[in-house]
Amino acid sequence: MQDIKKLIVCLDQSPMNESLVKFASFIAETHQTKKIYFINVIRNLNVPKEILEEFPSLLESMIAERKEQMEKVVRQNFAPQAGVSLSFLVKEGQLAKKVLKLAHEKSADMIIIGRKVTMTGTGVASQRLARRASCSLMIVPEGCKPRLKKLLVPSDFSDYSKEAMTAAITLLNATGKKGEIICQNVFTIPSGYHFTGKSYDEFTQIMQTHAENNFKKFIRKIDFKGIKITPIYTKDDDDDPVEDILKSAGAQEVDGIVIGVKGRTAATALFIGSLAERLIQLNDRFPMLVSRPKGKNAGILEYILEI
Repeated sequence: MQDIKKLIVCLDQSPMNESLVKFASFIAETHQTKKIYFINVIRNLNVPKEILEEFPSLLESMIAERKEQMEKVVRQNFAPQAGVSLSFLVKEGQLAKKVLKLAHEKSADMIIIGRKVTMTGTGVASQRLARRASCSLMIVPEGCKPRLKKLLVPSDFSDYSKEAMTAAITLLNATGKKGEIICQNVFTIPSGYHFTGKSYDEFTQIMQTHAENNFKKFIRKIDFKGIKITPIYTKDDDDDPVEDILKSAGAQEVDGIVIGVKGRTAATALFIGSLAERLIQLNDRFPMLVSRPKGKNAGILEYILEI
């Protein structure tokens, strides 16, 4: 993951904004961010023509009011930082499309969006951004505080896992403090294991040994910059690795989860991986970074042409 010089933060009119602005402040401080775009997307600004004729400044006043609300919550929750330029934008339309277009135009390095738990919200925008964004996406559940000392990285030791691990190292390294990464590999026992003549427990040990060897090969290719990386191996008993990942995140008391995604081109944009999709859907407790190398355009040009 590259330096986070340009950041987009998605705000609305809910208390969720406080957490998002605090996260933006934390990221900006630790990554020497230079530009932050706070954006509020209004689904529909349609006002009857006759009303606009009677009150010609109505739309302008509505937009100005939204900006004032955004500026207020930022003043209250964003720690003053030298060299950081802030912009406040109010747009009309579909949230995901407007944010993706802004990210493309401004060459953003990261997008921050909220994940509502008790508040009203569908989470659809997070899914669309994860599939289409040409930069990394940070999804912050409501009530989360910005703290990054211990991260969980689910790993199958693929290139996508390497990208996620590198992003996690970058996040922790930027804080200037000693941190830890839990690298979790979830493995399953193939249904035909008994044809090998091995017992279930014996084959479980074989699978874990292979995972341990693969981890050693995997970690040799990564510059972990002195950060402690602890591997854990989890046997999936119910064909639901996402449940195993979330359970481990809670048991390990991590501050966040980092995942890599498969979608890199227009052809693969909608296939970020079933595990990533499920984590985005089900995780309502831990901040999660969906890591994608900047500039890996996941169909954004075709998508924003629809706007």
